[in-house]
Amino acid sequence: MKLPRISGEKVVKALKKAGLEPVDVRGSHHYFHNQKNGAIVTVHSGKIPPPKTLQSILSQAGLTTEELREPL
Repeated sequence: MKLPRISGEKVVKALKKAGLEPVDVRGSHHYFHNQKNGAIVTVHSGKIPPPKTLQSILSQAGLTTEELREPL
């Protein structure tokens, strides 16, 4: 399934709704973790991450594209 074109801020909101807890923020890097997985999201105001970066975030978080779209 095609990846959604969403900003870093929306990715952060979707990860929170998907059950990942924010652990730390260092500059533009937001760190998330749950019992099994962790993910790092780079958030730049209004910018949309490249598709491969978004795919990497989903892979780190252990989520599918459908699971990312659900909370949006």
